[in-house]
Amino acid sequence: MKLKPLADRVIIEPMEAEEKTASGLIIPDSAKEKPQVGKVLAVGPGKKKDEPMTVKDGDLVLYGKYSGTEVTVDGKKYLIMPESDILAIQG
Repeated sequence: MKLKPLADRVIIEPMEAEEKTASGLIIPDSAKEKPQVGKVLAVGPGKKKDEPMTVKDGDLVLYGKYSGTEVTVDGKKYLIMPESDILAIQG
């Protein structure tokens, strides 16, 4: 990873949106929902030493629909967001 998040920020690789419905209908790009699940690729050191980060590299997380700032690095899209925008860890 060429990016290193600062403070309480995390870098997330969003999962791809579904291409088909359960019944097999293909969903056009204009109708796809923005993904809300992604994989944590990098975690910042946290804001305070006595408050460690909750998420770690490799965690699958659920985040708000409009959370984070989208960035593109080497043609891949990533999200950078504060840890507080993460709603849950899938486990």
